[in-house]
Amino acid sequence: MNEHLGQKLKQAARRYLELEQQIALPEVIADKKLYKELLIEYNNLRPLVELTSRYEKLCADEEALEGLLASTGQADMRKLLEEEQQELAVRKEELLKEIKESLVPQDPLDQKNIIMEIRAGTGGEEAALFVADLFRMYQRYIESRGWRSEVISAHPTEIGGFKEIVFSVEGKNVYGDLRFESGVHRVQRVPVTEASGRIHTSAVTVAVLPEAEETDIEIKNEDLRIDVFRSGGPGGQSVNTTDSAVRVTHLPTGLVVICQDEKSQHKNKAKALKVLRARLFEIEEKRKQEELAQARRSQIGSGDRSERIRTYNFPQNRLTDHRINLTLYKLDRIMEGELDEIIEALKLSSHEERLVNQTMEST
Repeated sequence: MNEHLGQKLKQAARRYLELEQQIALPEVIADKKLYKELLIEYNNLRPLVELTSRYEKLCADEEALEGLLASTGQADMRKLLEEEQQELAVRKEELLKEIKESLVPQDPLDQKNIIMEIRAGTGGEEAALFVADLFRMYQRYIESRGWRSEVISAHPTEIGGFKEIVFSVEGKNVYGDLRFESGVHRVQRVPVTEASGRIHTSAVTVAVLPEAEETDIEIKNEDLRIDVFRSGGPGGQSVNTTDSAVRVTHLPTGLVVICQDEKSQHKNKAKALKVLRARLFEIEEKRKQEELAQARRSQIGSGDRSERIRTYNFPQNRLTDHRINLTLYKLDRIMEGELDEIIEALKLSSHEERLVNQTMEST
């Protein structure tokens, strides 16, 4: 173990003991926000501290073996001790690898709930239909994980598609699992509106925004313009007869959020502010990431929404994720919500890249 890594482990052990004392203090327990933050940090450090303790024990065992080897002259005993020494060396190497992996910091955003936005791009009605297909795919996956989902706003088309649909997802590690869905999703198939049977290529944009708490993003009332109007549905028919739809404009950035799915103006306003807060939070996080990227690349791709990340080829029953060169010939099952293999592969690739960066910093 090099000196830099040893120092990091000592710092982690000291911080772990500090946290153990702090989370027992009455004033910390009384402050629910602070207590939660410290408890999360404490629990995140525990595996590393336990691994370090096991590594130190192996080092002590290895030192004891060296002493025995130096004091014995019996050939049979030396052979047994040398074999045990080799086994210890292998276990130490494996444990050291685990320690290095544990040092890769978990992104604090991974535990956040999300706002997910799916919008039709090039392709007209076919793109809108694929928005509906992706929404259904994600809903199946969300159900399989036991997460909760709620539609915030939707703009349906005449033939069952969506120009856009925005929904929230709540559950354990939601952003950590779905963050890599952001980007352009390309679909290749014969549209239902195509009489000649030609394959068309369309595109849909997906955005995954970590949900921001009020403490994450402060929105000043004077920075908002709020307009109310009567909701309207596809084809112009009235959704309800009251001025319950809400348009929120964030004046400093020009961001506009419209919500009209609820019959209550108050609920529509709350949902619109929830989306606005998430979008502002994403802008701030992107600014931080751009600053960090000047030093080193920290994620798979840039996460930019203009980046084509995936192709869904229906005639070949094929899905290809272009960021990690993963191709799967089971698109029918994937569209039913079987996303685990793709998501795990993306998470593994991200983790390996961060581990490489961490190792470079430790040398």
